Amino acid sequence: MNFNHLNMVAAKHRKSEKEYYEAGWESPANIALIKYWGKTGNQIPLNPSLSITLSASFTRTVLRATENKGTKNGLELKYFFEGNEHPAFRLKVLTYLEKLQDIFPFIKTHSLEFDSANTFPHSAGIASSASSMSAIALCLMSLDEQISGKRLNVHAFLKKASNIARIGSGSACRSVYGNYVFWGKAACLPRSGDLFAYPLPVKIHPDFMTLHDSILVVNQGEKPVSSRAGHQMMDEHPFRKGRIQQVSLNLKKIFDALSKGNWDKFSSVVENESFTIHGLMMSSDPGFLLIKPNTILLIDKINAFREKNKVKMTYTLDAGPNLHVLYPDSDSGPVKEFINNDLAQLCENNYVIHDQIGSGPRRIL
Repeated sequence: MNFNHLNMVAAKHRKSEKEYYEAGWESPANIALIKYWGKTGNQIPLNPSLSITLSASFTRTVLRATENKGTKNGLELKYFFEGNEHPAFRLKVLTYLEKLQDIFPFIKTHSLEFDSANTFPHSAGIASSASSMSAIALCLMSLDEQISGKRLNVHAFLKKASNIARIGSGSACRSVYGNYVFWGKAACLPRSGDLFAYPLPVKIHPDFMTLHDSILVVNQGEKPVSSRAGHQMMDEHPFRKGRIQQVSLNLKKIFDALSKGNWDKFSSVVENESFTIHGLMMSSDPGFLLIKPNTILLIDKINAFREKNKVKMTYTLDAGPNLHVLYPDSDSGPVKEFINNDLAQLCENNYVIHDQIGSGPRRIL
């Protein structure tokens, strides 16, 4: 992805004679290992979740604010995506900003312009809402520090940014941190809560600190049913209570696997979570299906390959048809060769994103 237009537009706006501020962040997507599905109130998760932050799959966002002393026409906002105005994204961000006016007063007194771009397809079930909303939240935080002159320490900054990101997209609160990130209230983690995510306070075995994630892009198109709509269907879902109990058990299993380096247990939980989420979608009222025929073919090929070759690899699905293949660095050679030679042909335009666990967002302006 070419991001040059972001810098060119920023240079043009610096000529403004009005009070002017700008901030820019790159924020990554994340992939949940323990999924949250369903929510209550103001973006409160029905159950806790655990994710890994990615490295190469990110949104780069630049936010510019020019003083306008307020207008009679509501918030002044422009939103550009990959160099072009994007009305649908503008509306989504406008709705988000309206919820934040009391937290960030400058939203009402400045004209705002967002310019963003992705390194991966948006709205296709690869957590683009997590990367985009977390990038926006981080930009808002940085602008607020510039305008108010009040700076937070790193811990407080990220904690507040996570809370702000959650209001825009639940999973976005996890993208504010790197590596393994936890969100939601869980009895096994006394510090946990529903309002913000935080780095997982569990010792991680070295095998799991070099985790690769190769994303098999089965379909780049927008999903027929959004995650937001899917979450709402959990309100009256017949398996709602059982799902909450299942997460509690799976958290204990995966924490044990991560600390001891138990790949088989890790794989079992990750795949169980993946199938459960799509099972909940199919058994909703109305039920819906996000996986594609090639998704199933890919899973069958992976199962056969790892059984024959005894390699460490597993897979998960987010709310979409695209498969995330997870494997440690020690087995990256044969697994990547298998993906490139045998699996890519089942992807749309042979599109595979080779990614890995990442260290979190990066400020660029």
